[in-house]
Amino acid sequence: MKSLSPLILFLVLYLVTSVIAQDFYKVPITVAFLVSALYAMLTTRGTMDERIATFAKGAGNKTMILMLIIFILAGAFASSAKAMGAVDATVNLALKLLPESFILPGVFLASCFISLSIGTSCGTIASLTPVAVGIAQKAGVDVALMVGLVVGGTYFGDNLSFISDTTIIATQTQGCNMKDKFNVNSRIVIPVALIIMCLYFFLGQDIKTPESIPDINYLKVLPYLIVVAMAIAGINVMYVLLIGLLATGIIGMSDGAYDIYGWMSQMNQGMMGMSELIIVTLLAGGMLEFIRYNGGIDYIIQKITKSTKTKRGGEFSIAALVCLVNICTANNTVAIITAGPIAKDIATTFGIDSRKSASILDTASCFTQGLLPYGAQILIASGLTALNPISIIPHLYYPMAIGIALILCIMFRYPKKYS
Repeated sequence: MKSLSPLILFLVLYLVTSVIAQDFYKVPITVAFLVSALYAMLTTRGTMDERIATFAKGAGNKTMILMLIIFILAGAFASSAKAMGAVDATVNLALKLLPESFILPGVFLASCFISLSIGTSCGTIASLTPVAVGIAQKAGVDVALMVGLVVGGTYFGDNLSFISDTTIIATQTQGCNMKDKFNVNSRIVIPVALIIMCLYFFLGQDIKTPESIPDINYLKVLPYLIVVAMAIAGINVMYVLLIGLLATGIIGMSDGAYDIYGWMSQMNQGMMGMSELIIVTLLAGGMLEFIRYNGGIDYIIQKITKSTKTKRGGEFSIAALVCLVNICTANNTVAIITAGPIAKDIATTFGIDSRKSASILDTASCFTQGLLPYGAQILIASGLTALNPISIIPHLYYPMAIGIALILCIMFRYPKKYS
């Protein structure tokens, strides 16, 4: 249990203290992670050089560095796109095309569709969040609600897409093909997505769009269309953001929104705006590596699998296992890689269909990742909007709903064919 104490310390410092103070801005998340990371470093055995090497291994691994590059490019793209008028033009176009009552479900549907097409939640959030915030501000919608809507919708694609890394790893570790896993998974989450869309339709009934929408400069919408089209085509998210960034520069300079120096200034401003997010990611990566190094994840696996007795218990064990590992790694892909082989052993022992175990792994990880205030997805959204991560979480209806749906599916042995 001691190996998990850095995570417990973080939760006490950030969540419990903020609840007591009734202000989630009272304790900066960077400070909470700094204290927890230092505590983890000081309580780990070994020389200081060995401890620093352990921290660096977690903070500087391939996944973390990739995330940092995405954060930097996303910040530069968002800032330069906003400065050249791309956000306003895209927002005005959306307000013109979407009926008032369909604004919320329309944005949610866009988030689901884009993430399903590109197989990544981070890329969808980076491209769609600025537009969604602009719509919220013009339509008088709570910005945190709109951001939660976008972030939540991205887990639909992260969970179901054939090119999602979580889908690929879940099916590979469980020994089933993606088509069969999709058949099981879709029966669980598609009804949930439809219910959430109806909820957003109900919540959007009182939305009033501006009576007069300014003329739309369609050329300025092009950067977002390029980003979405390239993402749907399956191009790597870094190339997508880089080409989108170049498009903002070319269009912005040709339109007179800024010159080359102004464009560079906007890119710098966007990258600096992601500095808190980058610091949190590095500190979290290092702290979580100490937890793994000290046996925290092994401890979780041992405790969960020890009390498993029935097939239903086995399915709950798989879900709980990936959820807890996800909390300790803040990365649903890494959580599935870690928990997958153990989940396969549990599935074999209790005769659980491999398609069902793969679905449980993926859905449980998306549920957990979707509600982590220090997960990459919420951190990207908060970095792009200057919102506190905690203020977004109450509006993440879809991740919450798929978690409830998964519990019910295990309890009532649904889908019957695979249970």
